[in-house]
Order: sequence, then C-alpha cells, then structure tokens
Amino acid sequence: MKRVIPFLLFLSGIACASGYLMSKLTGIGKIGITLMHREYQFLKIWWEGAIAVFLGLSVLFLLNSLFYKIFPYILAKFLDLVLLATAIYSLYVTYTDFHLDVSHRLLGERFHLGTYLFFVGWILICFFFLFKSKPQKALKDLGKKAA
Repeated sequence: MKRVIPFLLFLSGIACASGYLMSKLTGIGKIGITLMHREYQFLKIWWEGAIAVFLGLSVLFLLNSLFYKIFPYILAKFLDLVLLATAIYSLYVTYTDFHLDVSHRLLGERFHLGTYLFFVGWILICFFFLFKSKPQKALKDLGKKAA
C-alpha cells in the first residue's frame, strides 16, 4: 500500500501532462473536432482530457490489481504480460496510424505526444505489477491462525 499512493500520484502527473499536450491541437485539428468529431470535444480542454486519461489508467490499474487478488500468482503474472504486450502493440499501432493517416497527422505532434503518454502510463502500470514481490505464504498463514 505504501508504494501504491505515490505511484497513483505519478500516474496523475502523467495524466495531467497528457491532457495538456492533447489539448494543444493544431488549428485544423480543432476545426475538425468541432465540426466532424464532436465526441472528442473534451480533448480541447486540458483538464477534461486529463480526467479521461486518468480514468483509463485507473481502470487498467484496478484490472491488474484484480488479477493478483483473484487468480494464482503465476496466472496473474501471465495476464500482466499479456496486458504489457497489448500496450506495446497499441502504442505501435497508434504511432503508425498517426504517421500514415493524413487527418491524424494534422492533429499535431503535441497531441501525438499526449496520446503516447497514455500508453507509457499503461506500460508503467504493467511493470509496477510485474516487479511486485510475491506475497509471502507464511504471512498469510500467520494471519489465518491469529483470526
């Protein structure tokens, strides 16, 4: 628990930076969001984008923590590796899409960096749980005997 709160504060910093960078759309990007893609209006205001990114990262953090509470340790590590591979692949696909699709290229490099920060946060969450120490079985048994 003592490592979780600083890590969540670090993720909130990543979310704020991501929201700020994604709000720095180019003029053409702002026009496109205003006229064509209204469902992305929240990206034009930095704190709304930061909240969306933090909620996404929080869901991924909770999903990883549920893996370790519900499944055996080895299976949880495997599922964490699957999520890590998914995050890396998603980052690659997003990078490729931003450089090949003309409409996404027009959003600007700062917007791209903000989006990449989301995936960096996701990868860091996976590493946080991958390098988490294995729970001590003796401590669990001691807690059961005391109760």
